Amino acid sequence: MNVKFSEDLLPLADLKTNPGKAVKQTTEAHRPLLLTNRGRGVAVLQSVADFEKGEEERAFMRGVVAGLADLDKGAEMSLDDARKRLGLK
Repeated sequence: MNVKFSEDLLPLADLKTNPGKAVKQTTEAHRPLLLTNRGRGVAVLQSVADFEKGEEERAFMRGVVAGLADLDKGAEMSLDDARKRLGLK
């Protein structure tokens, strides 16, 4: 999801005029809109689906990083022990 500054900037005044257009753009383009006031960025508008997807990806990556840190510390367990701990067969 790369922001295209030529397409993804929206003055707050335009958002007030036509909020539905802004929501439609974020949903269809799958890119956030940078909301501006007097030429400066003040907020970001993003679709709920894209926000949730990003949160899931960040949570996954945090888990991977934590797992790699555990491996570096020597805190590892066998697959059988992990299955037992998780209640899996």
